[in-house]
Amino acid sequence: MRATSPPESVHALDLDGLRDPAITVWTVVEDGAVVGCGALKVLEPGHAEIKSMRTAASHQGRGIGTAVLRHLLAEARARGLHRLSLETGTQEFFAPARALYARHGFVPCPPFAGYTDDPNSAYLTLELAR
Repeated sequence: MRATSPPESVHALDLDGLRDPAITVWTVVEDGAVVGCGALKVLEPGHAEIKSMRTAASHQGRGIGTAVLRHLLAEARARGLHRLSLETGTQEFFAPARALYARHGFVPCPPFAGYTDDPNSAYLTLELAR
């Protein structure tokens, strides 16, 4: 993300950030290599943020992002969460991600969880059925 966004607009977590006890990470492994990942970060009771959704460039367009997102949605529901939110970029590089989230019902929302208005960030949320 550091290669595609201005430094002040990079919200990607490094390895230490992903070790936060509030975060659970899932990976997709193919032939011993991680080719996709996604994480949930609990923000408050009932509300979590999707973090670190990635698909290796060599594996894009194969449905890995969709599979990870579906897993995160199922896990959120199993945990009794009622809302998921996320931040992604507004640059063209992030257009496929924004389209993926829109296909799954995410809609624009104001900044949340300490984020601020940023022209390089799109904020999305999804209310989960209870």
